[in-house]
Amino acid sequence: MPNQQGLSFIPSGMVLFIGLALLILTVTLCGLAWHRSGYRRGIGILELLRLVLVGLVIATLYQPEWLSEEPFEKLSNLVVLWDQSNSMKTKDVVDDTDISRPPKSRAETIAPLISESVWKSVDEGLNVIIEPFSSKLNPAESATDLHTGLSRVLGNHTNLRGVVVLSDGDWNEGKPPVEAATRFRMKGIPVFAVGVGSQVPLPDLELVRMDLPTFGILNKPLRIPFVLKSTLGQDHDISVVLSVNDKQTLSKTVRLPAMGQVQQDMVWTPLASGDYTLTMRLPADKQDLITDNNQISAPISIRQEELKVLVIENYPRWEFRYLRNALERDPGVEVTCLLFHPELSKMGGGRTYIKRFPTASELTRFDVVFLGDVGVGPNQLTTQQVKDLRQLVSTQAAGLVFMPGRRGKQRSLLSGPLADLYPVVMDNARPRGVGTRAAGHFVLTQSGQRSLLTRLEETDQDNSHIWRTLPGFHWYAAVQRAKAGSETLAMHDQEMTASGRVPLIVTKTYGTGKILFMGTDSAWRWREGIEDRYHYRFWGQVTRWMAYRRQMAQGQLIRLFFSPDNPRVDDMVSLNANVLDRVGGPLDQGTVMVQAISPSGKTETVRLQPGQEDAWGLFVGSFTPKEPGTYRLVVSCVETGASVQTDLSVQGLNRERKGRLARFDVLGEIASVTNGRLVSVPDVSLLLDDLAAIPEPEPIIQRARIWAHPLWAGFLILLLCLFWIGRKIVGTV
Repeated sequence: MPNQQGLSFIPSGMVLFIGLALLILTVTLCGLAWHRSGYRRGIGILELLRLVLVGLVIATLYQPEWLSEEPFEKLSNLVVLWDQSNSMKTKDVVDDTDISRPPKSRAETIAPLISESVWKSVDEGLNVIIEPFSSKLNPAESATDLHTGLSRVLGNHTNLRGVVVLSDGDWNEGKPPVEAATRFRMKGIPVFAVGVGSQVPLPDLELVRMDLPTFGILNKPLRIPFVLKSTLGQDHDISVVLSVNDKQTLSKTVRLPAMGQVQQDMVWTPLASGDYTLTMRLPADKQDLITDNNQISAPISIRQEELKVLVIENYPRWEFRYLRNALERDPGVEVTCLLFHPELSKMGGGRTYIKRFPTASELTRFDVVFLGDVGVGPNQLTTQQVKDLRQLVSTQAAGLVFMPGRRGKQRSLLSGPLADLYPVVMDNARPRGVGTRAAGHFVLTQSGQRSLLTRLEETDQDNSHIWRTLPGFHWYAAVQRAKAGSETLAMHDQEMTASGRVPLIVTKTYGTGKILFMGTDSAWRWREGIEDRYHYRFWGQVTRWMAYRRQMAQGQLIRLFFSPDNPRVDDMVSLNANVLDRVGGPLDQGTVMVQAISPSGKTETVRLQPGQEDAWGLFVGSFTPKEPGTYRLVVSCVETGASVQTDLSVQGLNRERKGRLARFDVLGEIASVTNGRLVSVPDVSLLLDDLAAIPEPEPIIQRARIWAHPLWAGFLILLLCLFWIGRKIVGTV
């Protein structure tokens, strides 16, 4: 029941003054009118009614309201939100009273606080509501969404005394939490935070990443890059173990710098084809307090290799001869050579040689094309053949290697269909390149030091040394600079242009394919004293790097390749399919479908659309994986009946990676915005005192606006009517 009620007016200063003046004037005029009538009774009643009407109108201008206060009859609510995301499993809470004990997890540390009895001590009449929160993803524990957790409290509960958040503050999903905190501040509801977890890194050895390709090649060394991180206070030697199908296969000792990170790689040579699961792990170490991040597993498919390479050249220079020899000796490569000999009446012939440039349909079978000191002209390439090469790279994911020579024949390609593919800007004043008496050498750039393409030795130091000490060259192409969008892997150790050192090994992506520019003609000299060790290794790596995408999934009339090849959940995967008709030509129009079967068995069907106008035989599309694990991709063409399938390994986002530092700054900002407080678990008693000091909500004030009520307007109209009728009656008497 109401415990207080009364009438209230809300006049402004000017309205109050005008109202009083009108009331005094009305009293005066009414008195004079009654006096002039000789104090007649009827006139007196009429003037009194006039005075009442004016008074009521003035009172209406003062906005009269009837107020009544009602106290809260419900109990005040205190909502306790506790974080159940995976980051709470991090074991980094050390017992200060006994540091010899193993660290507790963050979830274990807040477990005693997830109890009504703890918070009931604030006020026995308090209604304590305990709720978990994490995210809206599936599974929910894979991320932390503080904004949604706080917003849900405002939407589901009323009469809030306050909110307590038990969390490590590791926000990684949803809107910024401060947006929800602002809404709490506007409603006058404080949010108190209890932070848990370590704000300084504990001694930890972490296997951060292991990068595996989609597939490997039988009997070919497979490089497996990995990244290690240490938060130990001193350098540490650690043995990294690689297991294949749970069987330990390799190990490598790595020197980890104190509070640092290092990238290394292992080399595994698969001896049998099939599907494997590779697991990399760090052994147990007494100094490592967080052991949950010491292992990574990933699947890989091992296949028999069948690469088809076309080498096109004008003259049988040494570079051509040794490159052809290296490719022919590679058991995974089928090499075809086209030697024009434009100054002779006959073309080059012999084993693996062809007498003419392949037709457009024949060209599609080649994975990599090496283009030597050859250009457009009589007894060389035609403009149409150059267009076919461009089409092969841009739409069919083939690789193209530019290998200019001393005769400068490639100059004719710089203004034709291959101009956009060329990754460097040439010096037109020196079309035949630059010859030097002093031998030049390669220097790797930072990109070249990281690239597996230029990896000739196991360690970074040895690899850089080998490139600097390889037998030198006495000729190089006159390159001014690398084009935008390309990547320079190696430069000249001495010669410079206005843009810096002369680029010698440059790569580029064009359409669906890859480009490599080799700016010298002396790689064959690398065999000096060591035979084929580095020469064969380099060109073998180039060939496989450029043909990688075409080998992802290949059938007789259809080929599927995708990017990225190791996506994460929620990454958009670009799907590309090269489709041939029944006679081997590119399919112009057709119905090409990809079925993406998730690890849980759900199937998503994507219809691929034809590429651009000149992208014959290319069909493109995309899909976004929502589950971690292995997807089965099945691509098929209705018109030809051809199909091919492959597996796609999708990694989890790992938003809640164990071992991350607690983010008390996030919790502190929420508490500060809402006039709350941030404390650690041992200081929860201070928080209880703050909660007890929060006053009860103010009573609810019910306002009845008399001046705006329809009955009030009706009453005034009624009095006006009576006044008008009274005037008529008095006037007729």
